Amino acid sequence: MEQQERALAAYVDSVRGEPGALGVVLVGSVAQGRERPDSDVDVYLVVDDERFETETAKGRFAWVERRDADYPGSYIDIKLVSPSYLRAALDRADDPTRASFLGARVAWSELAGLDELVARIATLPDGVWDERIRSHVAQARLYGGYFLRQATERGDEFLRRHAGLHLALAAARAALAANRVMLPGPKYVTKLVHAASTPEGFVAAWDQVVDDPDTASGAELLRVLDAWLGDGLSPDDTLSTFIRDNELHWLRGGVPAEFW
Repeated sequence: MEQQERALAAYVDSVRGEPGALGVVLVGSVAQGRERPDSDVDVYLVVDDERFETETAKGRFAWVERRDADYPGSYIDIKLVSPSYLRAALDRADDPTRASFLGARVAWSELAGLDELVARIATLPDGVWDERIRSHVAQARLYGGYFLRQATERGDEFLRRHAGLHLALAAARAALAANRVMLPGPKYVTKLVHAASTPEGFVAAWDQVVDDPDTASGAELLRVLDAWLGDGLSPDDTLSTFIRDNELHWLRGGVPAEFW
């Protein structure tokens, strides 16, 4: 909308020429064309590596500027990045970080190739998506077929809710990976699951686990998920994949499965 574009232009003018400033990347609802009249403007401020190290050493990773300066309710929501940050994100960023670059638009840049780099962060090859499906199916099987059963047997209410939530998230992530959809964050899970292409009964079973996780609802969701995406993942593969992506993710230098 016109007011957000004016606010973006004003912000770019304010940072252009700052020491170490290299560019501004527009992200979020405005970049993706789904903004409301009072939506804020989300940007990544790209600075050189020296300024990034100086700012972040002081704990300055994100801040807000121009609150109510451009239209009622307006502000610029800023996150700091650098060329090294962006190259690292291309190689190993988690899903929320990658998803934040979906639809991104470079508003101003002194950095050659910034448009291409930003676009590549939000793109994953098919092989990665296929491995994600295996990983999340393994998560679902352990949380739904083991931990949820233990919770019921022990009468452990915390474990029941914990296992049910993680079963639902893992099944959702598997479904989204099958649809080649990244996860921006937890608040989008329900909407994305309901919008995804899934087999008959999946959404109803998923909703039931979210509402009331128990052995019956967990078994039904796993039945639908396994029939859809579980081929080729043996019980031993399931256990090893779960251990690799949960207990040993720190050793591999990766991110926890729920964010991968």
